[in-house]
Amino acid sequence: MASERESVTEAADSGGLSIRMASSIGAFTRAEWDRFSGVSRDNCETPYNPFISFDFLNILEESGCAVRKTGWQGHHLRLEDAGGAVLGAVPCYVKSHSQGEYVFDHGWADALERAGGRYYPKLQAAVPFTPASGPRLLVNRNADAAAVKTALAQGLRQVAERVGVSSAHVTFAQADDMAALEGAGFLARTDQQFHFLNEGYSSYDDFLATLASRKRKALKKERREALSSGITIDWLTGADLTENVWDDFFAFYMDTGGRKWGRPYLNRKFFSLVGERMADDVLLVMAKRNGRYVAGAINFIGSETLYGRNWGCIEDHPFLHFEVCYHQAIDFAIEKGLKVVEAGAQGEHKLARGYRPVTTHSAHFIAHAGLRSAIEDYLRRERREVARMSEYLGEHAPFRRGELQQAELRMLSEPPSSTTD
Repeated sequence: MASERESVTEAADSGGLSIRMASSIGAFTRAEWDRFSGVSRDNCETPYNPFISFDFLNILEESGCAVRKTGWQGHHLRLEDAGGAVLGAVPCYVKSHSQGEYVFDHGWADALERAGGRYYPKLQAAVPFTPASGPRLLVNRNADAAAVKTALAQGLRQVAERVGVSSAHVTFAQADDMAALEGAGFLARTDQQFHFLNEGYSSYDDFLATLASRKRKALKKERREALSSGITIDWLTGADLTENVWDDFFAFYMDTGGRKWGRPYLNRKFFSLVGERMADDVLLVMAKRNGRYVAGAINFIGSETLYGRNWGCIEDHPFLHFEVCYHQAIDFAIEKGLKVVEAGAQGEHKLARGYRPVTTHSAHFIAHAGLRSAIEDYLRRERREVARMSEYLGEHAPFRRGELQQAELRMLSEPPSSTTD
């Protein structure tokens, strides 16, 4: 394992703590990784996020999806004490492009290139191909969380400076991570997603009762029409996830991926490994017609959140995408008592289906002083626009006004959680 790590830099004045780099998640032992908060279901103190689990990140590398060849070279940070014990980590990659990130910086790259600089390579602290918020500065459950996050944020910046890359980016970060990153000189950026918030509903009809009458009728009609061609829906998880099922879903994924962005990010091996090692963390919502599956969506199951990811189909039917991706996810969350459905990046059409605007966060260290100044000004204006748009969309949510006000009061009175920040 030691041969896979290279000592890069000391993590500021942190009492003998040091930052080392790991070229793969496999350079950590599972025991080391599972000591971090939020990465395992065994830790009941922090909500489990499957995307930062050892298995998910390791599968991305083992399958060849997130490796040097695809422009995702592992450069994971390990924060160690003087005795070599791992106190924290950052899933991080050296990137040669900006694909698969969902927080767009192409304009920044173009500006630096036009000025005669070099934007790539850059450091990207993220879960590849996954626009889901979660911990990015990972902390050993027995360590001082604030101190470790501070050391990791400072260490990430120092690694960027030592390696000589143009920038370091931390995407879809949580609020407590953002505080440490901003303290280390990273610039704050916001964006918007749409999440379903389960207000303790006992059924989908219970949820519908909170909507305005016209919206309620529209959604009932939409769901009927989605299945009007004799389509039935299956929820598949655990032992249901056979290789034949993955073959069907992969065909859907490749069709949609090829039409939307040319080269899908995930390969067939990825899905087999997920089925082998993470089957209980996966929900496939599959639509069947005339005895065969014709569409499906993959979701990952956290301890509090259902994360909607990829969708595809080989037959087009009106409203089927909405049924499989959004309505069925709400059904599952309500039945299983999950608090949130994160339905992926973008999509104002989700608002009409009961999903609410939620702010997401990222942090950016820019080495070039001139580019940093320009980006800082741009982000200041962008944050104002994101806040304005969120307020506007919130006012046009389909909920009855009284229900919306009560939900807003509950959100204000509850402490922020990692799933809704």
